[in-house]
Amino acid sequence: MSHPIIEDLNKRYTVKKYDSNKRIDAQDLNVILEAMRLSASSINSQPWKFVVVESEQAKQRLHDTFANKHQFNQHHAKEASHIILFAYDPTFTKEKFVKRVDAEVSSGHLPESMRENFMGAYAFAEMNTDDNGNNAQWTKAQVYLALGNVLHTVARLGIASTPMEGVDPDLIGELFKDELDGHVCEVALAMGYPDTEEDWNYGLPKARLAKEDVIAVV
Repeated sequence: MSHPIIEDLNKRYTVKKYDSNKRIDAQDLNVILEAMRLSASSINSQPWKFVVVESEQAKQRLHDTFANKHQFNQHHAKEASHIILFAYDPTFTKEKFVKRVDAEVSSGHLPESMRENFMGAYAFAEMNTDDNGNNAQWTKAQVYLALGNVLHTVARLGIASTPMEGVDPDLIGELFKDELDGHVCEVALAMGYPDTEEDWNYGLPKARLAKEDVIAVV
């Protein structure tokens, strides 16, 4: 199939080695961040925080979070141009949802007269909230919607990426406590440009199951 979107996705792959001398320019980074902000989420809950690791000091902090495990991803912390920490709110309350509803109204997307009706959408969160007020399973799922959106965005921009669940939520939570503000990071995305000489995954053909194995049209 020949289509720009398909070409983007066929070229996208998981980088194993970045060229630490190449940086994402400010214009492309702004596109990535805005695309991330515009990501979809259930009931427009946006129960997330995105921490962009850019400075050398922040990269060192991230590098240090690999002290106990997942050292195979540690080199990305300093070699990639940027790393985004995708974090979810484990206790997304109705009071927090109010801020999202207010944004719906102030943007003109939701008429003021429908404000209270839209507040009822919080029932989706309540159905996934335990007796202790924890709804992490639901909010974490929203973070992956944003991750998928960013993966395609960077592919469109010709920027390489590495999604990483191999991170340490405990040490990230400790060393990025102020930035996370109570959110939990269990997945991150490294971005930049590959070292085409050292990246063993560069240029290999795409490996996916056949269409008929995964898609049913009824």
